[in-house]
Amino acid sequence: MSADRNTFENVKAVILSAHKGATTKEKVSFYNTWADNYDQDVAVLDYRAPRLAADRISSCFSGVREEATVLDVACGTGLVAKQMKKHGFRHFVGVDGSEAMLEKARESGLYQELKQSMLGEDSLSEVWAGSFDVVLIVGALSVGQVSINVIRELCNVTKSGGCVCMTTRSNHDNLEYKAALEHELKQMEEEGLWTCLEVTEVQDWERAVTEQEDGYISGAVYIYKKLLTLPGSRQNTV
Repeated sequence: MSADRNTFENVKAVILSAHKGATTKEKVSFYNTWADNYDQDVAVLDYRAPRLAADRISSCFSGVREEATVLDVACGTGLVAKQMKKHGFRHFVGVDGSEAMLEKARESGLYQELKQSMLGEDSLSEVWAGSFDVVLIVGALSVGQVSINVIRELCNVTKSGGCVCMTTRSNHDNLEYKAALEHELKQMEEEGLWTCLEVTEVQDWERAVTEQEDGYISGAVYIYKKLLTLPGSRQNTV
């Protein structure tokens, strides 16, 4: 994108158009066309979620970071892995529905493995059940994006004692989704699947793009620790 086009108003139009695609195919097509300009556009948006998530998981994780295996779900171009590397993490596997985004992530050289997968349609558990010390999903848990049903998948692919980091927005358009997300997180805690380590509410998450909001919108980072799985017990699956 040329400098004169990389303005907040133009980026705002791009962000809003991301929510127009109703079908999975339309959403993937949008992200494929956005991949080349994604990093520059979210910088204009002052999108802080990757750094905030990495900071919070780093604060909670008690294992050996250099040896930890990290699954970056909806990894995009690799912004989360870039932030996680600053905290000493080295082993990354990325999953995304957009092949163009995955190509950008591949160019970053941060990932040992990258996989094209449609969240909510393809099962991560069948491939990686109980495989990762840290699982993150940053940015994709919002209305019109990823179904809340994928949360159980994230838990399933985490090792016992491992951490799951999730983010969502707290702006008006996403409040209903956020409430449903938090209900699912609590339900899974009551089922004994994991325990909440912390919830961090952040005031200045990113610049607002809807007509109803000005300035910055808020967001939240959730960190959960998967509980030890007893021998012979069965975990819930999607």
